[in-house]
Amino acid sequence: MTEADHHHHHESEHQRLTRNVAELLGELRVAQAGVQILFGFLLAVVFTRTFQDIGTFEKSLHLVAVVLAVLSTALLSAPAAWHRVLFRAGRRPEILRRGNRLVLVGLGCLACAVVVTVALIGKVVFGTLAMSLLAAGAALAFAYLWFVAPWRLR
Repeated sequence: MTEADHHHHHESEHQRLTRNVAELLGELRVAQAGVQILFGFLLAVVFTRTFQDIGTFEKSLHLVAVVLAVLSTALLSAPAAWHRVLFRAGRRPEILRRGNRLVLVGLGCLACAVVVTVALIGKVVFGTLAMSLLAAGAALAFAYLWFVAPWRLR
């Protein structure tokens, strides 16, 4: 047992909940940075000359990526908002339980937004085959690294 495990073993339920909420909010900061960078890219692209010249399919892919990034932003920031609204109400167990679900769905939306963005770039730069290969590769990487690998460690 490590010193950290020993320390956590002796903490009260309130201390454990406080630590778990702090860990959740810290993890969200990392994910939110990725969403913000992606959203900024997606926003800036709209105002380029090249974007105006692309077809309806590519513009549709872009809009799907934007919607997924917006959903991801809403889902990943919800636990912080909930904590702010409910932190004095003693609702940390609910914030953690529901916040965890929101974060998992938000990460899924973020992964999908990145996959669609990579597909869009592949389509515009190299065509349909590149779009398909890049989307499949990115989807497999996210699925394995974010969900399959940690599930296997359980």
